[in-house]
Amino acid sequence: MNTLVFDIETVPDIAGGRRLHGLSGLDDAAAAEAMFKLRRQETGGSDFIRHSLQRVVCISAVLRTRDGLKVWSLGEESASEAELIQRFFAGLERYQPTLVSWNGSGFDLPVLHYRALLHGVQAPAYWDQGEFNRDAKFNNYLGRFHARHTDLMDLLAGYQARAVQPLDQVATLLGFPGKMGMDGSQVWPTFLAGELGRIRQYCETDVLNTWLVFLRFQLMRGLLDSATLASELTLVRDTLQASGQPHLLEFLSQWQAAEAAMPTHDAPLNAPIA
Repeated sequence: MNTLVFDIETVPDIAGGRRLHGLSGLDDAAAAEAMFKLRRQETGGSDFIRHSLQRVVCISAVLRTRDGLKVWSLGEESASEAELIQRFFAGLERYQPTLVSWNGSGFDLPVLHYRALLHGVQAPAYWDQGEFNRDAKFNNYLGRFHARHTDLMDLLAGYQARAVQPLDQVATLLGFPGKMGMDGSQVWPTFLAGELGRIRQYCETDVLNTWLVFLRFQLMRGLLDSATLASELTLVRDTLQASGQPHLLEFLSQWQAAEAAMPTHDAPLNAPIA
């Protein structure tokens, strides 16, 4: 079975904000500030933009197939939002993977739903709940308790909102790098500065953290044994080393440092790095 770990990064949909809130005449930065202010007034404090007004600027993924492991961001930096979303859903049609995310049910997928609706992106295999494939009635991407999409944050919290944890903290606790260089709050100013490449790199390290946590989850649930886990971790390390990409090599370096700092009684759960 193919497994696809994914994560998206978004910025305010300025064009949509202008249409909905009459913000014509403002530049992008000022229009975004107006959107944040309107949202704070609406919520009583939070400036978190509604899902439908989150413009997707990056989709990063880790794909594990029988042929190996791949870490990348979809499309070129110049790709439009519509192209990124089309590529994502086309990949689901092609590989029919199990999806893995951290808070994908609460954020990433709803955003992709609204934005795909906006751009007219078709995804029959993703939306199938038995209309095309009878088995999809009982196991599909949309069912919260189905296996086609595993939202690790939701599942590990026992589907209790008060028990959810940040990916950064869980990954760091397990001896993985966690956040590197930036966090979600810095995506918009980084985008305004024209540094989309940094955003893509940040997103790729997030999906790597999610994949590593997922491997530990698979060990916990008995679908991997210790030897297979060690083999999968080695594959990740080898893939990062062979990439030659500075941010992935830095991830590997920070992983080595994080593992070395783990308490001795935790060491056997992460195979040592040679």
